[in-house]
Amino acid sequence: MDLTAELSFDHDDRRDIYDYVERHGSVKPQKVRRALDMDPRAFGHHVAILKRDGVLLESEGELRIAHDDELEAEFSSDGLQVTIRRAREEDLTGLVGVIRQAIGDGTYVDAETVADVVESEEVLLRHNELQSRVFFVATVDGEVVGWVNLTTHETEKLDHTAELTVGVLEQYRGHGIGSELLDRGVEWASDSGYEKIYNSVPDANEGAIDFLEAHGWEVEAVREDHYKIDGEYLDEVMLATTV
Repeated sequence: MDLTAELSFDHDDRRDIYDYVERHGSVKPQKVRRALDMDPRAFGHHVAILKRDGVLLESEGELRIAHDDELEAEFSSDGLQVTIRRAREEDLTGLVGVIRQAIGDGTYVDAETVADVVESEEVLLRHNELQSRVFFVATVDGEVVGWVNLTTHETEKLDHTAELTVGVLEQYRGHGIGSELLDRGVEWASDSGYEKIYNSVPDANEGAIDFLEAHGWEVEAVREDHYKIDGEYLDEVMLATTV
């Protein structure tokens, strides 16, 4: 299932099953059935249909949202072998740690917010009637070293836009990983029908601003004294690109 696809269910029980799995990310079928108090035979029937229709899948004994999984892409830089792939629910803990480590001094507020939300919800990928959230990660020797995240809003007035965050652990910068992740995120947004991607950072985060501008992003607005970090007021720089 495309994580931007319109959700449609022809039975309330199937919607209830999907909604429960979507909220929990990855959950054992027995737990879903008990939580929804469904008859075992009826529950099995509905789950089978959701699997058949590519809405849910079962992996390692747990149900999760099915999604169209792009092929992994690999590249090398100065002997470093890097893989770019869509994130999986089992990446959650490591990915949150990478985001927190990468943002360091706290001048990437949007990324910090994403980490807080994911950690609080304990769900990485989301797709419901209000929003969708997707991650791609860069890995080296199987370990996550960077990410790009896109969060979209399903309300009609905003459904052409997506909010992006991107980052790489400091020790892996300078190898083009951030650029590869950014390109993957923009490509996904374009292929999914979005028209505009935006990101906002405090003006003290000159590295992020320079990085995005070097990739064709433009400053759309500046909100003065929008952030207060360690007692200091900082302007918010709002950047965007069209796809």
